Amino acid sequence: MDSKIAMDLTALTIDQIRDLLASRKATALELTEAHFARIEQKDKDVRAYLSLCSERAREQARNIDRKVAAGEPLGLLAGVPVAVKDVILARGTRATCASRILENYVAPYDATAVRRLEEAGAIILGKTNCDEFAMGSSTENSGFYPTHNPNDLTRVPGGSSGGSAAAVAANLAIVSLGSDTGGSIRQPAALCGIAGMMGTYGRVSRFGLVAFASSLDHIGPFGRSVRDVARVLQVIAGRDPKDSTSADIPVPDYVQALDAGAPGLKVGVPSEYFKGLNPETGDNIQKGIDLFGKLGCSVVPISLPHTDYAIACYYIICTAEASSNLARYDGVRYGFRSPEHDDLRDMYKKTRDRGFGPEVKRRIMLGTHVLSSGYYDAYYLKAQKVRTLITRDFLEAFDDVDVIVTPTSPLPAFKIGEKVDDPLQMYLADIYTVTASLAGIPGISVPCGRTKCEPHLPVGMQLLAKHFDEARLLQVAQAFEKAGGFEVA
Repeated sequence: MDSKIAMDLTALTIDQIRDLLASRKATALELTEAHFARIEQKDKDVRAYLSLCSERAREQARNIDRKVAAGEPLGLLAGVPVAVKDVILARGTRATCASRILENYVAPYDATAVRRLEEAGAIILGKTNCDEFAMGSSTENSGFYPTHNPNDLTRVPGGSSGGSAAAVAANLAIVSLGSDTGGSIRQPAALCGIAGMMGTYGRVSRFGLVAFASSLDHIGPFGRSVRDVARVLQVIAGRDPKDSTSADIPVPDYVQALDAGAPGLKVGVPSEYFKGLNPETGDNIQKGIDLFGKLGCSVVPISLPHTDYAIACYYIICTAEASSNLARYDGVRYGFRSPEHDDLRDMYKKTRDRGFGPEVKRRIMLGTHVLSSGYYDAYYLKAQKVRTLITRDFLEAFDDVDVIVTPTSPLPAFKIGEKVDDPLQMYLADIYTVTASLAGIPGISVPCGRTKCEPHLPVGMQLLAKHFDEARLLQVAQAFEKAGGFEVA
């Protein structure tokens, strides 16, 4: 196969892959090898992957090809090359969470989302880079190396799922899985110019996802089209007895719902989400909102009055839960252990000091403080009450509108190193995404044009819907894509 065909095989949709396999114009193994060839060629610059699952991928591809040859029915994702964020377990492969403390940890089992992908015929290419333990907004906090934005290699891809977003944007995978705690799928999707979705809390099993903040963590898909995102969500969504927080609510046919269009729907625009917005980002989002009007939607101004408290609320709750979840990395049970220590207490101290990076340490200390005696009521308990108020804002808004439209990120991708020494500015990068996480509602970021100035960076639009209304969200996103919204000028 010549290099031109190999390059073409990395730029397909899921539907195109199914057609190629069904018509026997390409094999799953050829698709897999084309992706590995592109990874070898391009990932030395992008650095999206931490490790590859070469033998696992090739064996799965051969299984798919045997089914094709035998005329057996194929799964929804048959032959589709997928990348997986390195906080999601895949049996027999390293699961580092981009942290030195887990540098040599090998997963003993598959996450439910990974198992469901492979059962549907997907081919796991490898594990992608991220901010350490999914804590960050730029993928600069990886314990190994930063990932670069494929649109401009001098800029960040967003975070924490920056490797998964960059892999899809650079055609190093057809689709990918990330995790979203406060925007870690939606924000890198926006900065890389692709679609990325977080379902309702409980819609996708968290079994096999290494915990950061358990009441906020989600697994979700990235894709270059809304339809591809819908197909992956269709496969990974649903009740899982291994995760007590997964919802026992039927999963609708997301793909069938895509083409219903948007006429007659009410689109809410919250005034609070347009403060401090980069002007070029704001212009593009306004053009996107105008497009909804042309699609026959009613654009309705709304208010979400407790938005101003969201960042403080989120960074109290997520750090408190992180402090608890990361207590298990002590050098005793698994992971890195400092070889130099005087006694058990000294071993704990040196292991965690050398194994964790600066941002993880920062969040552990913040979380331990807000949970400590004398501060629990003042911080953590109050934050939980504010979380309830933020959720109530959304519930009341959805009495009047079908979906809510906001920017995903206040600014386009920034330069690598530009904000790394200013944690507060980095936290504020999540200002438009943490609210949906706190409320547990679904959200999707879709491309909404590019900035006018060089290097013409992608802008992302966020769509939000009420709990378990992912089908409506995907329907509206698909209507926006079909109307040319991804390329608004």
